[in-house]
Amino acid sequence: MRDKVKIVANYLPQFHVIPENNLFWGEGYTDWVAVRNAKPQFDGHMQPRVPIGGVYYSLDRLDDVKKQVDLANKYGIYGFNIYHYWFSTDRCLLTKPAEIIINHPELNINYMFTWDNGSWKRTWSAVKHANDWAPMSDKNIATSKEGEGILIALDYGKEEDWIKHFEYLLNYFKDIRYIKEDNKPLFGIFNPDNTPEVLRQMITCWDDLARHNGFDGIKVLCKNNHGENTVTPYSFTYEPGNSAWETRSITDKFVKKIGDLTKPIKPKVYSYGNVWKNLIQMAERNTDNGLYYGCFVNFDDTPRRGARGRIIDGGSPKIFEQFLKQLTAVCEKKNKSILFITAWNEWSEGAFLEPDEANGFAYLEALSQALKD
Repeated sequence: MRDKVKIVANYLPQFHVIPENNLFWGEGYTDWVAVRNAKPQFDGHMQPRVPIGGVYYSLDRLDDVKKQVDLANKYGIYGFNIYHYWFSTDRCLLTKPAEIIINHPELNINYMFTWDNGSWKRTWSAVKHANDWAPMSDKNIATSKEGEGILIALDYGKEEDWIKHFEYLLNYFKDIRYIKEDNKPLFGIFNPDNTPEVLRQMITCWDDLARHNGFDGIKVLCKNNHGENTVTPYSFTYEPGNSAWETRSITDKFVKKIGDLTKPIKPKVYSYGNVWKNLIQMAERNTDNGLYYGCFVNFDDTPRRGARGRIIDGGSPKIFEQFLKQLTAVCEKKNKSILFITAWNEWSEGAFLEPDEANGFAYLEALSQALKD
């Protein structure tokens, strides 16, 4: 295996029941609801996707988390980048998988957090820096469209709140498995443009607190929004993102060619090969030493967004393996120690390494093969 490039898979904890999801989208809601209810959007569109053996696991169970860890170890995944949903001092959601990992040191997996620092909203809400995670479920719920449509509001608070947030994270930072570089815990932030002046003050506060607790500071990586991040010197590309949505989709080109805008709404379809080639070219051209590269397995968010979704079409385990080999070579050349991949289990966005009924373990095998010399 390559020693220089560590694969860190983005990890969604939205697969266990919580009261908030029950309230917002119905009793027993997890992301599996969107996955199971997905409908093909055109002939040949592979939906719904079914986990291998039809096992819809629950991430509040040790056995299910252990199976994921064992699988990740077997195929060469270095660690999980667990999405962190902290809304305020009094509210942090979807914490069970991380709690299971930290409470069970026998689970041999490295990990870190990336904070999705945004409010949760209804689909119709126009509030910026907020996430509408269940549009298809939202459609089936009768709700008033009065007000801003916010389900849970993000509240950064003041310095005393930043300290409490850090103290919550410190328990994880001290874990030997938590990913660190230069004795600094890595911590991601998805939305650096969501009140950046507050984030800068918070990060300075956290850096001081980290030093007081035996670290050499904290290394905060912000999602790279087209090079506009001014919050920290470090950033990461979340893919498919920068490399994908800048390229006009296949359906956009088709609509423009025929000039027919009267047809029903259909998902935008992008070329797998074109997106990956863009991604690799951007990595080759980039000269930012503080940028961590990202990549992806597949993408199809129609389980969440139906006809308004986006699909990256034309992927296969073999093609994925070839592109991943190219990108890891670029990472080695540029001394990039970590490569983020979307994702371990983003099932409702079609971005998962976990085995399914259609491909079995082929994508994990392709990743393992790509990492071999």
